Amino acid sequence: MRLSILDVLPVTSQHSPSDALRGALELARLAERLGYTRLWYAEHHGMASIASTSPELMIAHAGGVTRTIRLGAGGVMLPNHAPLRVVEQYRTLAALHPGRVDLGIGRAAGTDPLTARALGSASGERFPGLMRELLGFSRGTFPKDHPYSHVRVIPEGIPLPPIWMLGSSGGSAELAGAMGSGYAFAGHFSPVPAAPATHAYRRAFRPSADFPEPRVILAVHALCAETDAAAKELAVPVLYSLSLLQRGRSVVVLSPEEVRAKGWIPSPDRVGPMGHLLLVGDPPRVRAAIERAAAEAGADEVMVMTLAHDPALRLRSYELLAAAFGLPTPGDG
Repeated sequence: MRLSILDVLPVTSQHSPSDALRGALELARLAERLGYTRLWYAEHHGMASIASTSPELMIAHAGGVTRTIRLGAGGVMLPNHAPLRVVEQYRTLAALHPGRVDLGIGRAAGTDPLTARALGSASGERFPGLMRELLGFSRGTFPKDHPYSHVRVIPEGIPLPPIWMLGSSGGSAELAGAMGSGYAFAGHFSPVPAAPATHAYRRAFRPSADFPEPRVILAVHALCAETDAAAKELAVPVLYSLSLLQRGRSVVVLSPEEVRAKGWIPSPDRVGPMGHLLLVGDPPRVRAAIERAAAEAGADEVMVMTLAHDPALRLRSYELLAAAFGLPTPGDG
């Protein structure tokens, strides 16, 4: 099983946004050393608990301290961006870090309606047109009578990184297959089963230069500790944050003690759908849960997002998972 990481740069009561941004390099170094396949950065806006708003900056930042791990956007929320600008940025990143960059594309704004308006986000109906525009700039395939056929895309002579379409409900699955892109399903927050979307993607798939065969990534939300009891303790503030997020409130991740002081105790009705997706436990338990989820989704790779109130315990969770799966580290063999 290939394992990768989705970093949202969590903000906690003990870890400010500046701390999260600076601390991202520690996770990048660790992920490479442990043998994770790729490290993607999310694009979210207006959320107190997430500092990751600019994946392209984080890719450039992490690329300077790593050598082998693939780095990518998980993803670029295309309605927030001019397609030409995306092509320019990711060609630049591909030149700076050859063969190591992925371009994940999402069709949502990654935020609330008011913040999306402030970002100048395009409506969801415009996504197919934006995607065609991005591919036209990337491949130089605009018809001769199209005004954009005369636009010079700089830097020249650099292919766009491999494109992964992101999905959370299946709406992008057939498009991803028809494009010959990879497909990444957001199982870390979507209560919709992944299997119908991944099957639709595989049925629609047409081979491309970057993807001769279909490739599916399943994102999961997991938290691992040495014992089940320790993992459940770490999960309390995460579940609390998720319960508020489902009601439209974003708060930093608190400590278990801070949550207890509020009198909040996890229960099925309080946790909600997103909380039920959290895979919690010791290494064997979390490995089994991840393998089961991957098998049900028909995934080739699993990308793990982890939240914790203590950055050191978050890193430890990734260490335990790598050991549980016996990930090959760079240089093995």
